[in-house]
Amino acid sequence: MTADSPTPTDSPILPPVTPLDLLVVGDGFITVDDYADALGHLPPDRAGRLSLRGVALTGNKSEHHAAQAIMEVRGPNQVPASPEILAAVAGAAVLGLHFAPVGADVIAAGADLKLISVARAGLENIDVAAATARGIGVVPAMGRNAGAVAELQIGLMLSETRNISRADQSIKSGGWRKDFPGSRVEIAHSTVGMVGFGHVGRVFSQRVSGFGPKLIAYDPYASAESLAESGVTKVDSLIDVFEQSDFILVLARLSPETSRFIGREQFAAMKAGAYFINGARSRLVDYDALYEVLAAGGISGAALDVFDDEPLPPDSRWRKLDNVTMTTHFGGDTAGTNITSARMVVAAAAEFAATGRVFEAVNAKELGWR
Repeated sequence: MTADSPTPTDSPILPPVTPLDLLVVGDGFITVDDYADALGHLPPDRAGRLSLRGVALTGNKSEHHAAQAIMEVRGPNQVPASPEILAAVAGAAVLGLHFAPVGADVIAAGADLKLISVARAGLENIDVAAATARGIGVVPAMGRNAGAVAELQIGLMLSETRNISRADQSIKSGGWRKDFPGSRVEIAHSTVGMVGFGHVGRVFSQRVSGFGPKLIAYDPYASAESLAESGVTKVDSLIDVFEQSDFILVLARLSPETSRFIGREQFAAMKAGAYFINGARSRLVDYDALYEVLAAGGISGAALDVFDDEPLPPDSRWRKLDNVTMTTHFGGDTAGTNITSARMVVAAAAEFAATGRVFEAVNAKELGWR
């Protein structure tokens, strides 16, 4: 052994880590700076594995959301690819984004792509099949907006049953309205039924529990034990929720199994004094049937954050109903949600950089990642 030879106690010299190229796409909701801030919150050994660069979509929040509404119905290849992404995606190993369309053309342009990390639970703006065919993982941000959506559900319940928005509109127009449609119920004395019980359902159950309602839910994939942990009683069928509840909240995920699975049969089973709340996806519900029961006064009212046509046309029939509270599909749009979403996108990119896989990818099995 020479004087220059390493002793057995010397640490081996490891080759430097070459950071993966992470391209993030900012939009009107989550900006490039949000992703950069998220990178700064990673442990140094994880952050050092990524080199972040960003592009911003042209347009504003309304335009970005309108494009997303199209993709939710027609798919990502029906919205023109962003020129900003097409110009920047070459060389990127990971693509992080929120509402940007990622169709087959973007995937083809990203010859080095290995991962698409999405700041949403829904992946309607991603051509998952094209990504999988190329061996690219697609990771959603599951549960990222559960708190925001849960709190909006509570706000919609209160606004609709206590006529908050209608009274406000009356005062601002010079009136002092005291007569309103619907039953006078309090959450505390009600049965609140959930259709679907996932991330949002768990958070909602916790936050609404202070009001003291009875909570029930229908979800064939959730165990009675997991529901009981949240103080929720599992019911056997979808129709049970509609028959028993004073408030019915749609919290299910959209799939071929759940598309328009709430319709005339369910609305006919509701109590006359009950309220229907949908802050999930419009295509879970037959909106023609919902409109009919509301227009006929068959139920007390509804509160809706989602619609088949967004934004609603000026002459939309929904604008004429007095027993509906409506919001502009902003259930998850809070500062906290956007921060959490950006951090989840960057964390998935860092996991891939460190391990070469992400277990939470929707196509992890197809790619042999788990």
